[in-house]
Amino acid sequence: MKKIILGFLLSVSSFTFSQGNTHTQQGGKFQGLAMTPPMGWNSWNTFATNIDEKLVKETADIMVSSGLAAAGYKYIVLDDGWMTHERDVNGDLVPDPEKFPNGMKALIDYVHSKGLKFGLYNCAGTKTCAGYPGTRGYEYQDARFYAKLGIDFLKYDWCNTEGITAKEAYTTMSNALKTAGKPIVFSLCEWGDNQPWEWGKPVGNLWRISGDIYPCFDCEFKHPENWSSWGFMKIADMRKDIRKYSGPDHWNDFDMMEVGNEMNNTEDKTHFAMWCMLSSPLFTGNDYRKMSKETLAILTNKELLSVNQDKLGIQGFKCAILYGVEVWVKPLSDGAWAVSFVNRTETSKKVSFDWKKNNIKDVDFGYEADFSKTVFKIKDLWKNKEIGNTKKAFITEIASHDVVTLKLIP
Repeated sequence: MKKIILGFLLSVSSFTFSQGNTHTQQGGKFQGLAMTPPMGWNSWNTFATNIDEKLVKETADIMVSSGLAAAGYKYIVLDDGWMTHERDVNGDLVPDPEKFPNGMKALIDYVHSKGLKFGLYNCAGTKTCAGYPGTRGYEYQDARFYAKLGIDFLKYDWCNTEGITAKEAYTTMSNALKTAGKPIVFSLCEWGDNQPWEWGKPVGNLWRISGDIYPCFDCEFKHPENWSSWGFMKIADMRKDIRKYSGPDHWNDFDMMEVGNEMNNTEDKTHFAMWCMLSSPLFTGNDYRKMSKETLAILTNKELLSVNQDKLGIQGFKCAILYGVEVWVKPLSDGAWAVSFVNRTETSKKVSFDWKKNNIKDVDFGYEADFSKTVFKIKDLWKNKEIGNTKKAFITEIASHDVVTLKLIP
């Protein structure tokens, strides 16, 4: 009898160990889903919870017909407000039948039929930021639900999370997605409060580094509930020394873009250039149905997009300030550099930049440009034309809040 019991215990122990090993192997994010910064559209900035099937279909259609999809914008992500306020009797999330009368699966199939990818939103807490059912306690159930729907991207927020830690909560959801078996890009929307760049690489493909963006150049917008949204240059400045944590498949996310919303075209252009320089994921947040030709031209600028999507995947940094004009640089593959001159001031500024007196050194990744030893050809990426080389100083005038972005080619 003792031998039988011992044998049974050994078999149980062996089963438990092998099961545990299997789960460990399944843990962590799906690797390789975001080797360049993901690009797409998110509903929140313009529509908040006022989303429906018609909006998504029209957005998908325009994304294809306008050339946005061809430029690289692939993901359509529905943010907060896509579900009902209660789970069903089985505990599953329920897509709002009034907003999505044909069901979420049919809508996802429609987006996929256009050659695009589809994303949804939820939250690590008991409720989402807008008060819909959160995922706390339902991580594995929700992951199976998303896999069954066939989504490609999950944005995972951080509201109503009292009593839990960010690293554990996001790791649990990451493991749940992996266990469900459907490759899904995992976007950590934790706002940077718990330094996700320090622990996020094995957990997610991208992580937010700030609170919400606001459509202004350099402002802080204070909400009545005692929190702030930030202008895009505020966000660009917000975190120090985190660029070393960003790279292929593990990106610092500077938030959805406000290009085409409430700023002027000059500020939109600078906003877009900065997100490209920072290797940020590029998610548009505007209404495509009302998009101007100028906005479309900014968003589909192939030269700037090539800076963002460069295979080296290194985030740019600020290397100098000249009379209120900031100089941002970003090492590119094949020994090239992107250089952006950003006028932070309220007046036009003349710039004379002597390359030989301003060698570039990237202390985080070890790249250098010594202009006394190497001559680089200069291409203006907004004008899409070559404008000389680094033997001579670069002289130009930059309007208030405007940007000039160059590519230096050895």
